[in-house]
Amino acid sequence: MILEMKVPSPGESITEVEIAEWLVEDGDYVEKDQAIAEVDSDKATLELPAEASGTITLKAEEGDAVAVGEVVCLIDTSASKPEGDGNGAPTEEKKTEETPKKEEGKPAAVTQETKTYATGTASPAAKKILAEKGIDASTVQGTGKDGRITKDDAVNAVPSMGTPTGGNRSSSRTKMSLLRRKVAERLVEAKNTTAMLTTFNEVDMTPIFDLRKQYKEDFKAKHGVSLGFMSFFSLAVVRALKMYPAVNSMIDGKEMISYDFCDISIAVSGPKGLMVPVIRNAENLTFRGVESEVKRLAIRARDGQITVDEMTGGTFTISNGGVFGSMLSTPIINPPQSGILGMHNIVERPVAVNGKVEIRPIMYVALSYDHRIIDGKESVGFLVAVKEALENPIELLMDNDPKKALEM
Repeated sequence: MILEMKVPSPGESITEVEIAEWLVEDGDYVEKDQAIAEVDSDKATLELPAEASGTITLKAEEGDAVAVGEVVCLIDTSASKPEGDGNGAPTEEKKTEETPKKEEGKPAAVTQETKTYATGTASPAAKKILAEKGIDASTVQGTGKDGRITKDDAVNAVPSMGTPTGGNRSSSRTKMSLLRRKVAERLVEAKNTTAMLTTFNEVDMTPIFDLRKQYKEDFKAKHGVSLGFMSFFSLAVVRALKMYPAVNSMIDGKEMISYDFCDISIAVSGPKGLMVPVIRNAENLTFRGVESEVKRLAIRARDGQITVDEMTGGTFTISNGGVFGSMLSTPIINPPQSGILGMHNIVERPVAVNGKVEIRPIMYVALSYDHRIIDGKESVGFLVAVKEALENPIELLMDNDPKKALEM
């Protein structure tokens, strides 16, 4: 029986995928549920499992865009598994080619380049043309007799754009994945269709450093996850979104949709590029809940197991460029959202504290927002609220009981 394998729907609104890589070859024997291909959608890279065991015939090439429901391969379920070859690929005997023997008495021909005084010398006409172009004759390969530079050589010579270094000047061209192309389209769309502005502030991370130093070992021992910065930032964002609901809104045509829940998108770097999984209902999560969810989503993104549903939606985004060493940036809004918070690296800087200069761990933070629905007062107020919560987490995020907050 011949089974037609069709492209399943990876999620709502996705109409086509791209064959990123075939994990098997044409004619291989595959087992049921074995991953046979990686396919790129505009939101994620997913594995395509075999629907049955049998010999596979590929019907699409790598890089092909195929519609959802289109046949990409055939599986002959009546074929039996070959013996000895785990992946089912038939083994072929290698043919050994005999090296032709040299004919006795006949020495091998030797190609010898003849060089004379004319080699690399320009003819009078060629010398004049090269002088007009500003080209050194030593950089031109002569095609005349014994390597002499002819008039045609001079005419066809191209001036060097800079000093020749003799280094490698090769280039390569590769097709962008469907996911990367979609990310590019969305970024351009965000720049072209939103009135995007960015406001900045700085955060003294000393209180969070002190809390992590005091509780991080007990926290990890109790919950199995580290007490990182994302839980503090996520809960600070949730608090600020409740204070400034316009930041937790988005435009739909001529209407503004506001949400009474906080689905926080977190930008993570995966093997196929940037992915933005969503922490659902972050307003209901504790420090342990946020850290556990961040770890789960990051592992799934890294291993290529993230699903489209896990990256769909989101009412606000947090992007941590600080893990790559970024000091300051203007993050681009993740449409159709209206705001994104950019975290950056933490650097010890001199700051004024109660009239004295002290060295404190400082992080610059940036809020990019859609000015069409978020006013300057709201954007600045939102970022100040985030700063206040991060600089006073015991009172504003832990209800003055850090031990209880971190044990939940």
